[in-house]
Amino acid sequence: MVLERFFSSGKKEREIIEKIKNHLKTFLSALQLFRDALVKNSQNLMNDITELESEADGIRREVVSRIYEGAFLPYFRPNIFRFVEIIDEAFDLLEDAASEYKYVVKLIDTIKSDCIEIANINNQMGEMLLQSVDSMFYGDSLREKSLAIRIYEKKIDEIKFEITEKLQHIDVKTYWEGKMLSDFVEHLTHISDIIEDASDHLNIIKISLK
Repeated sequence: MVLERFFSSGKKEREIIEKIKNHLKTFLSALQLFRDALVKNSQNLMNDITELESEADGIRREVVSRIYEGAFLPYFRPNIFRFVEIIDEAFDLLEDAASEYKYVVKLIDTIKSDCIEIANINNQMGEMLLQSVDSMFYGDSLREKSLAIRIYEKKIDEIKFEITEKLQHIDVKTYWEGKMLSDFVEHLTHISDIIEDASDHLNIIKISLK
């Protein structure tokens, strides 16, 4: 596989690839920030995730706009659009979890170490996805990276099961407290599913080249 099979001209596509990588790097920064916020019990760090999401949204709009201007061969464009949208979906989940943190911070003591472990694995998956993008566009195999992402996602599923057991013993005083706690866990654990979807989509793009 060579770069030229992706490109109609070259320069515009390379610029967009860099923007896609910047979009992913911003997401990765937010994943790292979320993990650090959990470790430090920092609401201020959680609040900063909203700013990163806004920055990423601007990058996403620029990618979409540049593609509409004619970058990439026509039959690649929908898949490129979709990949960027999937990352945006994962970012939305992370922002939701960050927003919910202030409502659950006093309730998560018994599951905090689990949440930190999930946040750390999400971060590792984000790093692997960024490496996969380089592999996708520059001709290297995706197999090992895709497999690693699947293994990470399975690990989070296992931790989620353990958290679900612990949640049953947390004393919540109102329905809304319980719902917010459940939503926080669901959003945090579902990020890995979306990252896996993004990885699968890169494989779809690769197959379309054959």
